[in-house]
Amino acid sequence: MNTRNILAAAALSLLAAAGAQAETYEGVLTLNSSLSRAEVQTQAVAAARAGDVNADTYGSGVLVAGSSVDRATVREQAVAAAHNPLQSLDRRAFYRDQVPTAYAKPKVSFTRQAGL
Repeated sequence: MNTRNILAAAALSLLAAAGAQAETYEGVLTLNSSLSRAEVQTQAVAAARAGDVNADTYGSGVLVAGSSVDRATVREQAVAAAHNPLQSLDRRAFYRDQVPTAYAKPKVSFTRQAGL
């Protein structure tokens, strides 16, 4: 029984060795350039001086966002949103996209007004 297992293992190893073939490496790709070395160097210098062409706002300085709303109105909206306890309430977080009545937004305002 032991000899039979050894012979079977030897036969399988011979089959595996015969089936294995080595591959030859032929390189990743072949380059057939029509440019001279001087032309390639000129292109490389121009690309290096162009900077990072993939950066969207690199070196563009301060970006100005145009807005038609004045500063006081934006501040009022920001304060109202910051004081609203249900501001981040999302109906998609509830069963069947229905907000329970316990979380319904109240009819009163949460912002405090200075009494002048």
